Amino acid sequence: MKKYKFSSAALLLLLFLPAISWSQSYQMFYKAAGSPANPGVQASWNKYYTNQGVADLCSKLAKTYPDLVTMETIGKSFQGRDIYLLTITDKKTGIHSQKPGFWIDGNIHSIELQGTEMTLYTAWYLCEMFDENDFIRKLLAEKTFYIAPTINPDGREYFTSSTVPPRSGLAPRDNDRDGLVDEDGTDDLNGDKEISLMRIKSQRGNMKIDPSDPRKMIRVAPDEKGDYELLGYEGFDNDGDGLINEDGPGGYDGNRDWGFNWEPNYVQNGADKYPFSFPENQAVRDFVKNHPNIAASQSFHNSGGMILRGPSIRGGGSEAYSRQDDDVIERIGLTGEKIIPGYKLLTIWKDLYTVWGGELDWMHGNGCFVYSNELWTSYLMFYDSTNTDQYEFDRLLLFDDAFIPWQKAIHPQYGEIEIGGFKKTLGRLHPGFLIETDAHRNAAFCIYNAYEMPLLEVKDITVKNLDGGLKEVSAAIENKRMLPTHSASNLKYRIDPPDYVFLDGGTVLSGMIVDDVLQNRTTEQKKNPGRLEVNNIPGNSQVYVRWIVKGGSKFNVKVESVKGGRASGQSK
Repeated sequence: MKKYKFSSAALLLLLFLPAISWSQSYQMFYKAAGSPANPGVQASWNKYYTNQGVADLCSKLAKTYPDLVTMETIGKSFQGRDIYLLTITDKKTGIHSQKPGFWIDGNIHSIELQGTEMTLYTAWYLCEMFDENDFIRKLLAEKTFYIAPTINPDGREYFTSSTVPPRSGLAPRDNDRDGLVDEDGTDDLNGDKEISLMRIKSQRGNMKIDPSDPRKMIRVAPDEKGDYELLGYEGFDNDGDGLINEDGPGGYDGNRDWGFNWEPNYVQNGADKYPFSFPENQAVRDFVKNHPNIAASQSFHNSGGMILRGPSIRGGGSEAYSRQDDDVIERIGLTGEKIIPGYKLLTIWKDLYTVWGGELDWMHGNGCFVYSNELWTSYLMFYDSTNTDQYEFDRLLLFDDAFIPWQKAIHPQYGEIEIGGFKKTLGRLHPGFLIETDAHRNAAFCIYNAYEMPLLEVKDITVKNLDGGLKEVSAAIENKRMLPTHSASNLKYRIDPPDYVFLDGGTVLSGMIVDDVLQNRTTEQKKNPGRLEVNNIPGNSQVYVRWIVKGGSKFNVKVESVKGGRASGQSK
């Protein structure tokens, strides 16, 4: 018997030949659960988009998915940049404004860049998964998403330059009250296109270099003498008033500008002259007012890993939170803690601080169920709430890419100083490799919120013959989701009209709301009985209606709700 000798390479080839042949008739790669298999719009989620990048991605989504996406400009920023908005819904199943709407925005503060990436990812994911996932397909058949990626495009543009941006937009303000505006901001003293910290050797210093890590500055003990004094961000006295970096661009706070529980600057730092002082917030205000179907909303901020809920002021507006509303807000928020590990549900005034004139309270005052997520959390560094060491994170996971080594420089006022420290992105923004995971979890929270907006169904239509050729038509209007059609604030301030229930067929002689089905107690609506007015359809509940009609054989019951959408049913 003849023996054959094979090299190790030949043996490996023989082993893999069947697999290679088999794979030719099957896909080499398969879709991971929960992710688009073959995205129609290629997008990267390990970086931050410029304003032009935001516009390009929105435009591609609208062109690639015309049956789902409409792109528009809802206004201009102070410097004239477009504020883009994506309306996403299955257009074949109805008009967007006749479905419950979910509002999402981000980046109201210029230093809170990644809110935009969270909104963009949500829009992208909804579009890419529409043909692949039954849940997403049904969601967009029932609901509408209104997504504004950035409502501060001026601040976003400024952030991508080499200087440290303000929290605000870019409308000039005299922060130091010297009659000049924006004349003394940060300066790149060493020309590295980064604004980092300044330190100086000083006999009065209260800081020293950490013996275990020369990058780190630590505070000395009370009985210890320091070596250094921290001077703040790079910059010098541009206007000769003896102060440094005291009047950079802007200087107000866009999230203290909303016309609900608003207070001036001496009460609420960051407020301007009056509510809605700036065009960016005016654009959002006008859009929301023109789209009363918006029933819930999410605003993305950073940082802290928080799911924030209202009220923002103790007692301020809290009377418009009913016990039922609170239960819904808590239930959704606590589910959010499961969806986004490391995040905590907090009430703003009680667990954080008081905010006057905030967007969250204003949206709540428009009858919406609202959350504001503070995105970055140090928990994400090591998935450990006890280890928040940024220096160790930079060394082990970023390979020293986030730290600028200390180097000597000559300052026009201070003389010889040292410049260095972490780049402006670390500590507030997700490192690139962590963006997509957190974006997906925050998008999932938005999708869960939107799913729980009202879903109405007309059911149990019965027709009973009465004496004299009359008929009694009864029906149940069911809300199959957690959110009611009217929140407590909606009812208190009469923001939206009631839900209307119509009967078509025959001549309606009398119409009534059934208050108690078991005891057959009703309240008659004597005016316009063919269009019954229902104040509210609670979540996961039913409202019963009844008519007395003359004539007719088939009856159609329709319900129209501003925030609950449309539904109809026909008798058998």
